Amino acid sequence: MLTTERLHPPPRSRALDSAAAKPADLHDLRFRVLLGEAGWNSLPPAVRERFSKRLRPGMAVTYAGQITESRRNMAGHVLAQLCRLIGAPLPLNDDLGAAAVVTVTEDGDAGGQFWTRMYNRAHGFPQVIHSSKRFAGPTGLEEYLGGGFGIALAVSADETALHFHSRHYFLALGAIRLRLPAWLEPGALTISHIDRDDGGFAFVLDLRHPLLGELLRQVGLFRERPAPRPDDIEGHRP
Repeated sequence: MLTTERLHPPPRSRALDSAAAKPADLHDLRFRVLLGEAGWNSLPPAVRERFSKRLRPGMAVTYAGQITESRRNMAGHVLAQLCRLIGAPLPLNDDLGAAAVVTVTEDGDAGGQFWTRMYNRAHGFPQVIHSSKRFAGPTGLEEYLGGGFGIALAVSADETALHFHSRHYFLALGAIRLRLPAWLEPGALTISHIDRDDGGFAFVLDLRHPLLGELLRQVGLFRERPAPRPDDIEGHRP
């Protein structure tokens, strides 16, 4: 059965509240709070730098690269097509070498981030995927995809990467939130931001179902293009 819960202001730790209300001379602490000091310090310095930038509202940081690996099984293909109904949050094609652009913008109203991903295709218009990360919910981080659907995410870290793991899926309808039962979930989603030690990083999306196996896997290599101006970053003092 769908689990129903009425939406209330999401629980937040004191540390996360403190991060949101940080003094102007501090970097973004939101991912650091979620990981804890040990997890945060295990990350490569380049990853810590990327995830401790808090842009002023209206400013954006852009990462450009290309898709180097992409595959899906039949169930993954069907799922990606069905997800067109909620804005096509999964990649629809497997064009290797296609240019890709990821743009991150601060969500000043909700205190989260807007993520926009554009994938070029061999034929037709590029695919554009929109999502919103909000520092809320039982895990402290949620991603809203479209049509009211979202994912509660947990974060982990190791010496090479920052990982996002799905914990459950939900549908938000006004003040009502419906948690999808396990048998309706598309599978376990893991998104990894892996440092390449050359100024770039790999973005890896992996979706696996307990019965249908690996539904979809995509790998893209990215670099920041161009670097944001110092005036665009909160906390910068000339």
